[in-house]
Amino acid sequence: MQSKIMYIELKSDGLQGEGRIGLVKLSKSGNTLYYKDRVFQKAKGMPLKANYFDESTLEDFWISSPRKDGNDSLFSSTVNIDEDVRIEYWERIRELPKLTQNNTYKSSGKTKAEREKIEKGLRRRQMDNAWMPS
Repeated sequence: MQSKIMYIELKSDGLQGEGRIGLVKLSKSGNTLYYKDRVFQKAKGMPLKANYFDESTLEDFWISSPRKDGNDSLFSSTVNIDEDVRIEYWERIRELPKLTQNNTYKSSGKTKAEREKIEKGLRRRQMDNAWMPS
């Protein structure tokens, strides 16, 4: 099973939730992800801004590869970094080795243009799913 540092954001409260950087294990297909004691399933037809859900709690999550610029969240928020990936995150992903002591960072979020592009794609996907037979 492959492991990868990923951005994980809880979306149960809507568009903005708690974000963190952590080590996620991926199933071969990528449809199932494992993080600590949680098991995530790929979301199909789920609410906007969520691409996975927790199998046991049914909470919605956005899980993706972390961005080099740190703007992982949709809106401005503080992101926590798990201790077991902190140094690798700052050195390899962000390429900012002077910040390896930091266990949080401020994500300024996506630009308005990026948010609009995401929302347009999500609306289009919802429309496509509405027209597909069950």
